[in-house]
Amino acid sequence: MKQTPIYIFVLALLVSSCSIQKRCQAPELNLPNEIIAGENDSLTIADIAWWDFYADSTLSKLIRKTLNNNRDMQAAEAHIRQMESLYRVNKAAQWPTLNAQVFGDRETNDYYGEKSTVDPELSLKASLSWEIDLWGSLRWGKRKGAAEYLASIEAARAMQMTLIAETATAYFELIALDQELEIVLQTVKTREESVNQARLRFEGGLTSETAYQQAQVELASASALIPDLEQRIALKENQIAVLSGEYPSKVEREKFDLNVSLPEEISIGLPSTLLQRRPDVRQAEQQLQAAMASVGIAYADRFPRLTINLVGGLENDELTGFFESPFSYIAGNFVAPLFTFGKKKSQYKAALAAYDEKRFAYEQKVLEVFREVNDAVITYQKKKRTSELQLNLFEAAQKYVDLAQLQYFNGVIRYIDVLDAHRNFFDAQIGLSNAIRDEYLAMVDLYKVLGGGWNTDSM
Repeated sequence: MKQTPIYIFVLALLVSSCSIQKRCQAPELNLPNEIIAGENDSLTIADIAWWDFYADSTLSKLIRKTLNNNRDMQAAEAHIRQMESLYRVNKAAQWPTLNAQVFGDRETNDYYGEKSTVDPELSLKASLSWEIDLWGSLRWGKRKGAAEYLASIEAARAMQMTLIAETATAYFELIALDQELEIVLQTVKTREESVNQARLRFEGGLTSETAYQQAQVELASASALIPDLEQRIALKENQIAVLSGEYPSKVEREKFDLNVSLPEEISIGLPSTLLQRRPDVRQAEQQLQAAMASVGIAYADRFPRLTINLVGGLENDELTGFFESPFSYIAGNFVAPLFTFGKKKSQYKAALAAYDEKRFAYEQKVLEVFREVNDAVITYQKKKRTSELQLNLFEAAQKYVDLAQLQYFNGVIRYIDVLDAHRNFFDAQIGLSNAIRDEYLAMVDLYKVLGGGWNTDSM
């Protein structure tokens, strides 16, 4: 008979847990067999550590500084510490609470018509209070705290993944702007020489003033591009500085490599492992677990609660014989909601609806992840193809300039044809620089959407 309450307790926990599992529908993912149709590679670039993926030592140094100093990253880490402490609070709620009390008073009663009395009291007591988790409310509270704590860890990992991608993106945009400015400055220098040549030919009567004015227009057109590029470079430096936790300042960087050759094919892995690598997906999963725990708490709150209180110690009205005056007290408190006018039931239904909201959000997140990866793969493939075509255009435009220059000096073509060749070559230079920049950015985005950057384990 003494073991009956234990059986009742265990049965209550099982009934509560099974009831919640039945009422909280599991997410319906129906994952495809392949992330990209026709590609089924178990390897993925996301398994490469970010310092190996970004071989530029200057960029790696900048990323490390960003992860150490970025205020959003520090706030995410502080949130982890907060949720860890709250989880310990929920975990400790399952165990008894033990308090100690030292008490002393001296009550004087001087009622009308009666003799004055003095009623002193001294006590030294310890009290133990324990709520018996009949319906799993405290257990669900522990699970909720654990899920929220794990969700905060995944949120910080997602933050790190995003910061790495943002830093790399801004860095490549900055060095591409440097390259574009260098192209413009070189073009200005070339067009200054063309203006001098056109002026000499005009003054020598070899050409009309029109050719000279056309050369000046081309020079002014190129020079007008410089202030805007210098502004964009300064703003990009400010963005990177603040991103790395510093006030706006100059940013150290390398030169833009136009001869780089990024890989043709990228390993993207399997659908089953994609969700495991994405910390934002795992965060959504933990938020779903926390919502289920909230349902369990709301369900258990509809039933009675049992609390046991034990108090023991010493109590006397004077010090004499104080340590020979034991005191003990035991009480049980069984509280059951009778009439709440639908409050408890509505809270339970609200928790179920909140769980469904998180479930649909999780399913939507998974869909978006697969879309992001497919978009990133397509973008990278097309940007790489574009850079190859831009290289062909650059080489053709360069030959066109050399040929037009030679034919002009031999009197075969007009000067306006030479200017047209130079314009085409300038546009081809800028186009090639931008195409290679976009190829870099597509690679950064692909690495990010595959879940690369937060894991410190290298391949």
